[in-house]
Amino acid sequence: MSALFDLSGKTAVAIGGNSVLGSSMALGLAEHGAQVAIVGRDVEKAEKVVQEIETAGGSAKAFQADVSSRESLEQLAKEIEQWSGGWDILLNAPGKNSPTPFFDIDMEEWDDIMDVNLKGLVQTCQVFAKRMIEQGRKGSIINISSVSSTTPLSRVFTYSVSKAGVNSMTQFLAREFAPHGIRVNAIIPGFFPAEQNRKILSEDRINSIMNHTPMNRFGEPDELQGAAVWLASDKASSFVTGTLIRVDGGFGSMTI
Repeated sequence: MSALFDLSGKTAVAIGGNSVLGSSMALGLAEHGAQVAIVGRDVEKAEKVVQEIETAGGSAKAFQADVSSRESLEQLAKEIEQWSGGWDILLNAPGKNSPTPFFDIDMEEWDDIMDVNLKGLVQTCQVFAKRMIEQGRKGSIINISSVSSTTPLSRVFTYSVSKAGVNSMTQFLAREFAPHGIRVNAIIPGFFPAEQNRKILSEDRINSIMNHTPMNRFGEPDELQGAAVWLASDKASSFVTGTLIRVDGGFGSMTI
């Protein structure tokens, strides 16, 4: 059974791999044998994740890039290709959020969030999937969405819209890339305390979240590892593409 989840010989590119959730999933991929490129705007944070992976016996390297810049992504792809020769797994986990009320949102803030959460994923897939196809590499693209993508949450308008776009993009690209042997899926995490949502987790909001989460708790970052490793494995999820996998403690199953 363990062979189903063996990623030995695979290279994974973890965009946003220096974040709380991204780093946990990157660790899971590394623990199952993949060498991992940890990518973030803050390279010092990326280096810390690399150290953690290497301490656990894995292989990784830190890279700096800005997903809102096509030029930055193209340079990143060249650097990773020089390091590993190519990649088989692309984990898209960048994220930016804001609690700005709808009528107060200016287009500068809108563009900033969209540039990271949606445009950034589109550009990353354009650069990295294209190179996978050119190299004849089959593989897996894993996009990180949000529960707000299907049921919009209060106080995070732009974030919710951007993540709804991620879901649509995921399913479109699953169809687009299937003939090339590249699977595209998304993970929909529930509530995991992380950098972008801690600032809006008031006591009242936490109570509301718990009342809507059957498991009555927040998720732990390492609880995303199983879904990420499963989707990354060509053996374990070989016929899985265009899916939106919930890891949300039952949040998406609740109404009243």
